[in-house]
Amino acid sequence: MSPLDHALLALADPTRRAILARLARGEATVMELAAPFDMSQPAVSHHLKVLERAGLITRGREGTRRPCRLAPQGLAPLDAWLSDLRASLERSYARLDDLLAEIPPSGDTP
Repeated sequence: MSPLDHALLALADPTRRAILARLARGEATVMELAAPFDMSQPAVSHHLKVLERAGLITRGREGTRRPCRLAPQGLAPLDAWLSDLRASLERSYARLDDLLAEIPPSGDTP
């Protein structure tokens, strides 16, 4: 599976997106991340493994704490794909604008 596929798979789940949103505010432990969800700690740990495998988070070790942090470089494949898609759409819209500019306004028929 490609890095883009891993990122898209990870982002497809609303719980994982919520975890990323929480980590955007700063690092957190598994227990802190699990608190707002009605699921077991092992279930949250599974979500964290998916995010880590996708390169979207890192997990460290500070004594007995295992803080999770965002890994922004994990979004690079997704960002590149979206940029390519956006550029393609902009080219298509520019071609459409050019075609529409060639059509005479209504009422200008000979």
